[in-house]
Amino acid sequence: MKYIYEMPQEMLKDCDKKGTVERFEYDTFTYDEGNNKPLKKGAWVYLPYGYDKSKKYDILYLLHGGGVTEDWWFKMFPDTVTILDNFFAKEIAKPCIIVTPTYYRGDLDENAEYVTEHFHIELRKDLIPAAEKHYSTYACADVSDENLVKTRGHRAFAGLSLGSMTTYRAAFYNNFDLFAWYGPFSGCCGPKGNHDEEIKRICATLKNGTEKGLDLKYMFCGNGDKDIAYNDQKDVMDRVLPICPELKEGENYAFYVIPGGVHDMKAWQLHLYHALQVFFK
Repeated sequence: MKYIYEMPQEMLKDCDKKGTVERFEYDTFTYDEGNNKPLKKGAWVYLPYGYDKSKKYDILYLLHGGGVTEDWWFKMFPDTVTILDNFFAKEIAKPCIIVTPTYYRGDLDENAEYVTEHFHIELRKDLIPAAEKHYSTYACADVSDENLVKTRGHRAFAGLSLGSMTTYRAAFYNNFDLFAWYGPFSGCCGPKGNHDEEIKRICATLKNGTEKGLDLKYMFCGNGDKDIAYNDQKDVMDRVLPICPELKEGENYAFYVIPGGVHDMKAWQLHLYHALQVFFK
C-alpha cells in the first residue's frame, strides 16, 4: 500500500452513493450496582450504500477521544461520512458497518485509566451482542461467545487518543479472541503510562493468542511526528517489534507516521483511510 499524507480531495466531494448514519441504543448492565437497572447507552452506526440485510458485512467499532462523546466521528465531523461514502463507492475496500460508541457512562470527567480498561466488559457483554443481533454481520445474529470468537476475523476495533488507549486495553488485551484487526491512532499508554508494562502486555497477548490458534490479522498504528502522543506510542511499538515474533512489520503490522502530523481530526481521518485499506483483507 502506498501511503499518502493528505486526504485526496476527491474523497471530500459529495458522493451519489451515500451510506446512512443511524442511532443505535442498547442496555448495559456492566455498571449495575445490584439494582438490576440497566444503563441505556447509544452509538451511531454507519451503514454503507446499498446495505442489504440478506448479506453479511464486516464490522468496525470506532472510538472517539477524551472529553467528547459518540457524536465525534459522524455528527461533529460529518465529512467523515463523506470520506467513507467515497471510499466504498470507489471500491478502495469492501463496504463494512462502522459503529461509534462511547466508553463514558455520562460523566466526561471519568478517570481515563478506569474507562479505557473497564470498557472491555461492556464491549463484550453488551455492545457487541446488541449490535450484531441487530445488524447483518458474519455473526449472523448468533452472539454466543463461541460464535463471536469464531467470527473474529470479520471484526475490527480502532480509536483515537484516549480511544487508542482503549483499543489496546479494552479490545486487544482483554478481548483478543473477539477481534483480529486493530487501529490504535495517536496513543498507547498515555503520559503517565509504564512503557515496560505495556510492552509485556502486548507481547503476552500475541503469544497467548497464537498458542490458542488466534492470530493477529493486522495492527495499524497511526500517528504524526508532531503529535503529543507520538513519542509514547512509537517508543512502545519500536521496542515490541524486535522481541515479539508474532508481530511482523509489513505483514500484520504497520506504524504509519504523518510528517508534521499533529493530534487532530485531519490526521485521524487519514489514519482511518489507510487502516480500512488493510482491514478485512
